[in-house]
Amino acid sequence: MKIKYNLRAITAIIIENVVEQGKSLTTVLPEFQRTVNEKDQSLLQELSFGCLRTLPHLQWIISQLMAKPFNGKQRILHYLIMVGLYQIIYSRIPAHAAVAETVNGAISLKRPQLKGVINGVLRQFTRQQTTLEELFQLQEERFLHPDWLVERIKHAYSEQWQTILTANNQKPPMWLRVNRNYQTPATYLTLLEQIGIKGETHLEYPDAIRLITPCSAAVLPGFSQGWVSIQDASAQTCAQLLAPENNELILDLCAAPGGKTTHILEIAPQVHVVAVDVDPIRLQRINENLQRLNLSANVICGDGLHPEQWINNLQFDRILLDAPCSATGVIRRHPDIKWLRRDSDINELVTLQKSILKAIWPYLKQGGTLVYATCSILPEENSLQIADFLSKHCDAILQETGSSLSPGWQKLPEIDGGDGFFYAKIVKKIPNRQGKIEDNMML
Repeated sequence: MKIKYNLRAITAIIIENVVEQGKSLTTVLPEFQRTVNEKDQSLLQELSFGCLRTLPHLQWIISQLMAKPFNGKQRILHYLIMVGLYQIIYSRIPAHAAVAETVNGAISLKRPQLKGVINGVLRQFTRQQTTLEELFQLQEERFLHPDWLVERIKHAYSEQWQTILTANNQKPPMWLRVNRNYQTPATYLTLLEQIGIKGETHLEYPDAIRLITPCSAAVLPGFSQGWVSIQDASAQTCAQLLAPENNELILDLCAAPGGKTTHILEIAPQVHVVAVDVDPIRLQRINENLQRLNLSANVICGDGLHPEQWINNLQFDRILLDAPCSATGVIRRHPDIKWLRRDSDINELVTLQKSILKAIWPYLKQGGTLVYATCSILPEENSLQIADFLSKHCDAILQETGSSLSPGWQKLPEIDGGDGFFYAKIVKKIPNRQGKIEDNMML
């Protein structure tokens, strides 16, 4: 039996943890979900994700309604008001109920003397909502992104930038990856229809199904038996491009949480996979996914910058490098990225990616394949990164993905499609008998 709590107050604490303390929503939210009843966990997630997705909108409204916003020790009430506004604007919760529950949140936060202020601000908004919403559409904040990121996306995609921002601000679609060792997408669609869940397949992603209405993994047929996994459609392209074959030795670098590791093993069950990640906590997720799917891999805690410390001089047939990146292609799944990431981070990430690529390249066999992937949409991390790598490695040739003028495939986030991902498939050339690199190898 859980103790009595106020869900709006808990949401305010979560938002404060992210915005003020720079904590990841992926880390903070589960900690608080464990403290509430199961029936409230989905609402807590909806309120937390929603407030972070629409943060500039809620902040701007508060600035119009309060001459002096809450600060210092009372700052938590600023986020409580945001939770109330989000419910009124974006949820189906009746305004009177949203106001009442939010006001009561002040008691849970031990600020009962300020209930009147919160009540006044929220009720004032309900009276002025139409006027304020029309005025907001004239503001720069309407894009719901930090200015630096808007400028980067504008610069990279002069014609598509508003479409990208719009997709980022939507709730993400739910994609499944059907385990081809148990089911086909067609047969799994039938299983879904039998329990009243509608889905559709995708021509570009052979193992993918998009659910028309997202649902809990617990209700998916055969989920615990490994028939299906939850994985974005664009992310599924990585293993397809890698094209693993049985009995090969494959390295999945920066592998956590293991979605791509398990996809490789589903495609070629007899491959030998070494799954490496620098974060020991996230490694647990790889092992959990492997266990659920009844698959096995050699899971290692290791730093991609220093493969000599863990690689044991192995040479790999294929390498999947899911490089650390800005994650600007998955903002709709992780809206806190907009507020945790900084413009200065991009150059640091580019340097890190470059170093990992350089460090791991010697461990790819001649004739082997490396797939470089990110969940970013920024050219500095993607096409420009690969162009620089190809210019400095005469034994590297781009295959299938783009051209020397525009290397790699860039997928942009689509409202009903996949997330923003980048892939480049690179093959290591085989020297001829004179030790020279053949220019026409693997073209």
